[in-house]
Amino acid sequence: MINNARRRSALAHYGEIARLGKAMASPVRLQLLDLLRQGPRTVEDLAGASGATVANSSRHLQQMRSARLVTAAREGRHVRYRLAEGGVSEAFGMLRGLAETLLPEMDRLRRELGALEAPEREALLADLRDGRSTLLDVRPAGEFEAGHLPGARSIPFDQLPARLDELPRDRPVVAYCRGPYCPLALDAAEILTRAGFRARYLDLGVPDLVPTRTRRRAVLHRTTRKSR
Repeated sequence: MINNARRRSALAHYGEIARLGKAMASPVRLQLLDLLRQGPRTVEDLAGASGATVANSSRHLQQMRSARLVTAAREGRHVRYRLAEGGVSEAFGMLRGLAETLLPEMDRLRRELGALEAPEREALLADLRDGRSTLLDVRPAGEFEAGHLPGARSIPFDQLPARLDELPRDRPVVAYCRGPYCPLALDAAEILTRAGFRARYLDLGVPDLVPTRTRRRAVLHRTTRKSR
């Protein structure tokens, strides 16, 4: 005889998993999660980076906090959010990867954003590991401080035109930003090229190359990610 109490418990776990799915089922919330993959941020910072209002960002963050995806701590007049644990970042990456596998529209978006082919990306990473290129992080300074690829120099994108003299011209400069769907690296490479640099861009970011749990002692890892 089936134990009905156990059956109810077995069915109830789907509801708990659905809480997480429901909390992530919003483009705005997914964007906020992706920004938090770069490091902890205040509500105001997240609103500025996402283009949403502070009030709207706060509402979405509260929903994700209720589902235990993010945590929050008050710092003076501000509230700073962070991912609850590294598994949240990994879950986001797996969900994005599944979308790239199943949804044809993702191919068009990747082409528009200049996604690299796997051999080109591997050669680029090899040059960086061997010190043949200068690695440039064009994210905001706070994101760089929260975690960055080893050996990277920080020049936020909006400061790049005024700080070109800080970069060496005797070897290629490789710009990177938040990941494959962040346009800043490609835009930075175009600025550098117009200024006479040998410039390229890396279409992966810190969360793609460095596991969250080991980010503070990161080294550049080889990636087997295939370009679609």
